[in-house]
Amino acid sequence: MTINGGMEMQSFILKNFMGKDVTVYCGGILTFRGNVKACNDGVLTLEITNQRYSHISVGKIITVQPNENTDNA
Repeated sequence: MTINGGMEMQSFILKNFMGKDVTVYCGGILTFRGNVKACNDGVLTLEITNQRYSHISVGKIITVQPNENTDNA
């Protein structure tokens, strides 16, 4: 992914998913679920559980989808 493409992905994630629960697919068996806490310097930060985080390279992301079942309150 080019630097410009990475910046576009960061902007997209911040605009559409900041503070939301998502599923991030990076290929193969690499799937992450959590709440979007940040997306800076080419790294997406997800809170997986209370105070536990995963940091994912934006360039490795294939898809980001909202977890729709978490908003049914």
